[in-house]
Amino acid sequence: MPADERFAVRRESARASVPRPLTAAPAPAGVPLPPGLALRGRLATGARRPGTPRGSGRGGSGRAGSGSRTPRSGRGGGPRRVYERARRAWDRPLTAYYVILGSSLLITVLGLVMVYSASMIKALDISKPATYFFGKQFLAAVIGGGLMLIAARMPVKLHRGLAYPILMVTVFLMVLVQVPGIGMSVNGNQNWLYLGGPFQLQPSEFGKLALILWGADLLARKQDKRLLTQWKHMLVPLVPVAFMLLGLIMLGGDMGTAIILTAILFGLLWLAGAPTRLFAGVLGFAAVLAFLLIRTSPNRMSRLACMGVSEPDPEGGCWQAAHGIYALASGGWFGSGLGASVEKWGQLPEPHTDFIFAITGEELGLAGTLSVLALFAALGYAGIRVAGRTEDPFVRYAAGGVTTWITAQAVINIGAVLGLLPIAGVPLPLFSYGGSALLPTMFAVGLMIAFAREDPAAKAALAMRRPGVRWKTMRRRVKKRSSGER
Repeated sequence: MPADERFAVRRESARASVPRPLTAAPAPAGVPLPPGLALRGRLATGARRPGTPRGSGRGGSGRAGSGSRTPRSGRGGGPRRVYERARRAWDRPLTAYYVILGSSLLITVLGLVMVYSASMIKALDISKPATYFFGKQFLAAVIGGGLMLIAARMPVKLHRGLAYPILMVTVFLMVLVQVPGIGMSVNGNQNWLYLGGPFQLQPSEFGKLALILWGADLLARKQDKRLLTQWKHMLVPLVPVAFMLLGLIMLGGDMGTAIILTAILFGLLWLAGAPTRLFAGVLGFAAVLAFLLIRTSPNRMSRLACMGVSEPDPEGGCWQAAHGIYALASGGWFGSGLGASVEKWGQLPEPHTDFIFAITGEELGLAGTLSVLALFAALGYAGIRVAGRTEDPFVRYAAGGVTTWITAQAVINIGAVLGLLPIAGVPLPLFSYGGSALLPTMFAVGLMIAFAREDPAAKAALAMRRPGVRWKTMRRRVKKRSSGER
C-alpha cells in the first residue's frame, strides 16, 4: 500500500477515536430525554441557559433585551429619593446663608409692593400723592439694605464692640422722647422723635436690637467665666436693664413693643439655660405686670375684648378687628387681584401698617398669605440652624435673640389680624410700613447673615467660590507635561 494511502487511513482512524459531543435529538411525544443527555446537548450546541441575557457571555458585544435592562442607580424617583435629596441640600454649609438672604429680601420686596397697594387710598385721603407712603418706605428699604450689607460684612468682634454704644444711644433717645416739646405722640403713644420734614423716629424699635447685642455679649462673657450656673449672675444685670427699657417704653404707652422686648428677654434666658423655676418665676412676674397694665387701661381692655369677633359692635367697637376678618374672608384662594382691595377704601383703619396682612389676604388670597407665612418660617428655621450649629456663645445668643424677635413679632401681628390674639399694634417685620421698624430689623438680618458666613464650613465653601482661589486650585491640580507630550 502506498505511503499516502496509509497516511489517509491513519487520519481517519484518529478522527474516529475522538469522542464527539452529544446533541439533544428531538424526543418523541410523551418521552422526555434523560437530564444528563439534555444538559450535555444544550452545552454542546451553545444553547442559552435559562435566565441568562443575550450578549452576556464571552465577548459581551451583544445588547441585553429590553426586559433584562436594569435601571441606573442615579436615576429613578419616589418620595424617599426626593426626601434624601432635600435633606442633603439642606445640610450644605451655605444653605442657611442663602435662605436668610433670600427669604428676607423676598419679604421686603413683597412688602414694598403691598405697601404701595394698601396705602394709595390713604395717601390720597390726606391730600398726598399716591406714592407718598411707598416713597418713604422705599427710601427706608434702601438705607436698610445698606445697613444689612454693612452688618453682613462686619466681623463678630466688631458686633460685640458695638453692643454697649448702641445700648447707651438707644437709652438716651428713649429718655429724650419723654421730654416735653421734643417727643411726639402718635395714636396716643409718646414714643416718637421728630427729625424734620415727613420723617420721624421711634427709638423703642432700636431697643430690641440693643437688648439682643448687649444681652448676648453679657451672657457670652459670663459663660466664658462659668458664672451662668449661679442664678444671680444669670439675672443680674440682664433683667434689671431689660426692665429699665420696658419702663421707658411703657411710659409712652406702647404695649406691643413691650411684649416683643419681653419675648426677647425670655429667649435669651432660655438660651442661657435658665432653670425651670427661675424661668417660671420671671414669666409669672411678667404675666402679673401685664395683667395690671391691661386691667388699668380701658383701651387695652377693649382690644382684649375684640379677640375672635366676626362683626363690629353697634357702637363701633372692634371695627378694625372685624374688617380685618372681612378682608381675609373676601380674598378666597387667589384674591381679588393686586390693587383691587375694597377694605382699604376707608373701612380698615390701618391697611398699610398693622393690618397689611389682611390686605394681602384680600388681594392675593390664601396663596399669598401662605407664601408670606412660608417665607417667615424659612427665615426662622434658618436662624435656629445658625444658633444651633455654632460654637461661639455670642453668636448663639445673638442669633437666637434675633430669631425670637422676628418670629414672635410676626406671630403677634398675624395672630391679631386673624382674631386669635389681641391687637398689640406691632408691625409685621420687613413687611409693614414703617422705617423705624425696618431699619433695625434689616440690620439684625445682616447680623444673622454675618453669623452664617462665620461658620467654618461656610467660610471654606465661600472661599472656593472666589474666582482667584478656584483658578489657583485648578492650576495646582494640572500636572506639568513634558515638552514632547501633546
